[in-house]
Amino acid sequence: MPTVADILKTKGVEVTTVPPDTTVLDAARLMNEHHIGCVVVTVDQRIAGVCSERDVLRRIVADGRDPATTQVQDVMTREVVCCSADMPLDEARKTFRTRRVRHLPVVDPQGVLQAMISIGDLNAWELDGQAVEIAHLHEYIHGLV
Repeated sequence: MPTVADILKTKGVEVTTVPPDTTVLDAARLMNEHHIGCVVVTVDQRIAGVCSERDVLRRIVADGRDPATTQVQDVMTREVVCCSADMPLDEARKTFRTRRVRHLPVVDPQGVLQAMISIGDLNAWELDGQAVEIAHLHEYIHGLV
């Protein structure tokens, strides 16, 4: 059964992190620079929260706050849903759906941040697998094997 580790083998383990006192403007610039929808807010490699595009929209834009002076610690999501590298992908998909999150930090047994997967990473991994399966079935049906 495929696990989160299978996605990380192709995606890699790089995670963009920021300290809590980073301005929302700087965090948004990092997200744009790295083409990601979320940064992890860390203190000593421990997750303090996440600041996502959704947080910026709901807690900065909608409230009329200044992103240049507001720190991520003031608007981040503090209750962070995490997973382990050995989590089966069907369980990860269920977590994305039931917890209504788009990003899952991957942590080791001590809770230290190791990587990050997104719902987009999971969808891409599954689509790649389906493409391979379709190609094999096409070869089988048309006698190309």
